[in-house]
Amino acid sequence: MSNATANAPQADGKANRRAILGWVLHNVVWIWLIALVAIFGAFNDFFLTVMNLQNVMVQATVLGMLGLAVALPLLVAEIDLSIPANAGFSAAVGALAYSDLGLPWFLAMLVGLAVGTFIGFFNGLCITRLKMVSLIETLSMMIILQGALLALTQGKTLTNLTDGYVWIGQATIGGWPLMPVVFLLALAVMGVVLHRTVLGRSIYAVGGNPVASNSAGIRVARIKVITYTISGFLAALAGFLLASWQMAITSNQGSSYLLYAIAAPIIGGVSVFGGRGNVRGVLGGVLLLTVIQVGLAIINVPSFYVGMIGGVMIFIAVAIDAVRVRYFG
Repeated sequence: MSNATANAPQADGKANRRAILGWVLHNVVWIWLIALVAIFGAFNDFFLTVMNLQNVMVQATVLGMLGLAVALPLLVAEIDLSIPANAGFSAAVGALAYSDLGLPWFLAMLVGLAVGTFIGFFNGLCITRLKMVSLIETLSMMIILQGALLALTQGKTLTNLTDGYVWIGQATIGGWPLMPVVFLLALAVMGVVLHRTVLGRSIYAVGGNPVASNSAGIRVARIKVITYTISGFLAALAGFLLASWQMAITSNQGSSYLLYAIAAPIIGGVSVFGGRGNVRGVLGGVLLLTVIQVGLAIINVPSFYVGMIGGVMIFIAVAIDAVRVRYFG
């Protein structure tokens, strides 16, 4: 028997192990999710009830919208730290347009969405035209918006929201909350945009290799501006949903979501290096983090451990992402 014949089974075995490892790395979020659901369900029977499932869905909605907004800049190898602050500020603008300017609630909501969309557009212009580093530019924008929100609310909680403004956050159909439907629709639309349109293919191309994309005729700066603009719209929509769900807007609205909004898409496989990721992974990351938060609360783990665990999850996710990109593309 020749050496080539003898080594063939070993090569096949190595290839199979590599394929299995690659599959695990690309689907690790779903493996974690199933394992945690089983663990939390074993510790507390309430976790697997319909009522708790509805609770998970509602809590995942706002985080999911923010995670989807964060994912878009990541796909073009940029980042936006201002998204949760954008959500809080734009929601407050919409609420004040109703209460102080007397606009109908629907027009007031559109004003809030327009403000959030413009903030995303402005971020994109600063990063592409002024060549500002996205990390620093969006960090400064986050601080500006947090201060602006505090000034708008005067440190108070806005509660004078009309019934129409809070309807989507409270409505149910057959006992099931309606708000998660908005998140699922957003996922479906963004899935089509990213995988079935020229814009989506351009986003992946720019994130994968901006120099080659520019040489191929793709207007890199324009794609990044469009990406940030869509991201701003999604952030504003998340802010409206959060206000509608809570029936109030606080002076630090949205700030608690920053950690998890960044973690969710990364855990779900959206690469920090750009050009890789999909909405299915974002959904997985959002569900995983929501299940962790809800599960730890149900089994009475102190709340300050939740933040620590969230940080550990981000660290693990970035490490897995680095291994996945380096060895599996």
